[in-house]
Amino acid sequence: MKKILALSLLLISAGAVLASAPRSLGAYLSHSTFNIPGESPYLETYLEIIGNTIVYKQNASGKYQGNVQVTMIIRQDSVIKDYRKFELLSPELEDTTAVALNFIDQQRFILANGSYELDLSIADLNTAVKPTVITYPVLIDFPGDRVSISGIQLINSFTKTTEANLLSKSGYDFVPYVDNFYPSDRKKLTFYSEIYNPAHQEGSGEKYLVSAFIESFESKRMLNEFVRIRREESKPVIVLLSEFDIAGLPSGNYNLVVAIRNKNNEVIAENTAFFQRFNPAVSGSALNFEGIDLNNTFAQRINSLDTLREFIRTLTPIATEMERIFINSQINAASLTTLQQFFFRFWQLRDEFEPEKAWIAYNQEVIKVNNTYTTQVRKGYETDMGRVYLQYGPPNTITDVPFETSGYRYTNNDINSTGTIPYQIWHYYSINNNRERNKRFVFINSSLRVTDYQLVHSDVRGEIQNYNWQRMLTRSLDIQDRDADALKRDKSRSARIYEQGW
Repeated sequence: MKKILALSLLLISAGAVLASAPRSLGAYLSHSTFNIPGESPYLETYLEIIGNTIVYKQNASGKYQGNVQVTMIIRQDSVIKDYRKFELLSPELEDTTAVALNFIDQQRFILANGSYELDLSIADLNTAVKPTVITYPVLIDFPGDRVSISGIQLINSFTKTTEANLLSKSGYDFVPYVDNFYPSDRKKLTFYSEIYNPAHQEGSGEKYLVSAFIESFESKRMLNEFVRIRREESKPVIVLLSEFDIAGLPSGNYNLVVAIRNKNNEVIAENTAFFQRFNPAVSGSALNFEGIDLNNTFAQRINSLDTLREFIRTLTPIATEMERIFINSQINAASLTTLQQFFFRFWQLRDEFEPEKAWIAYNQEVIKVNNTYTTQVRKGYETDMGRVYLQYGPPNTITDVPFETSGYRYTNNDINSTGTIPYQIWHYYSINNNRERNKRFVFINSSLRVTDYQLVHSDVRGEIQNYNWQRMLTRSLDIQDRDADALKRDKSRSARIYEQGW
């Protein structure tokens, strides 16, 4: 296997925080998968260390520098496919009051198609704190008989390649944008992707329609002002490097979507990248429901203000960020007419032709959720389980573990466990309009007196992710993060349930 050395870069955006007062080590991890037709797929990992969360010590040149040890293990069915351990040095500081810059590492792993787990361990070598460890799922899937799309790499900046290096693709050097959060000072969203056509025939003349657009994460509604479309002739590899001006994009959760259609206008391949936008300067008027004619609509027939308010509250699990802001801030202040207009527009956006039918179907699910998940203090749709059910539908399987007397123990006995608290794992064969497959949600009941399970981890885009969620199950004390060696040891029963369903 080709060995590729780590490359550390200076991130353009950095926080002006005292380097002498670090918090616990902070980092962002993201990845993309690509393919080299005729050779092999590969995984790229992007790791950003938050500069103001590490300890700086004086080096031989008299300047201050941080040192982070990184261990990456790629596993497939408990077999180690690749292993790397290296140190990352931060940019040097003149003194401990200087700005602590974030710094980035990028790695490439040559891997065949399949499902893998990436064990990542990072440790600040200037402290005695044990490493922080997560286990991160990775799927590589580039079929040899149909069109496919690479991962969508978010880009911080790029330049033309003068000499090929680890950052090079398609004639450019790309500095990755590791985080998927775009604050208000970020005006551009730049991205890179590749489209592969293994069935390409030279001179075929076949054309494809390549589109990139931004859609609401919750409603999956395409935003018409954020669309790029171009026609491409058939090629083994089609390169897509583009950007959107997001200065006018309101705060919220979004998907960046890359899709390819054939001559029959059928989507034959699609990939998405989740991102969040914080842009308070753009007002909520983007909801655009003022002035809607309510005559002869189902919303007009809802004349009770209290009833309508409750109906609107139940929409929270599937509402966009802007819609939730309206619900939270205006539900008790807005007039009956305004709420009717909002309610009608909400469902019209989700089903233009039969909005009432969509509302009736959803309300039936709300009734089920309230009957099943209502607690002593919250209605069913307000609970984590109720929200997930309403947003994604019923899971295909539920593993319910009400109580374990000794469910969390490693073979080296470094954990003295007295069992786990109740938890459930929900498994979905597919989710988000079949865009994601084989996804799970982990709920725990940390308070045995209240039957209200809290969501602590999911591998679904846009959801809370805590790949050390097993540590939250134990009822014992003195639980420590696993070190790199512990990654190779036996896993607990809860991990086997999560991964294998038993």
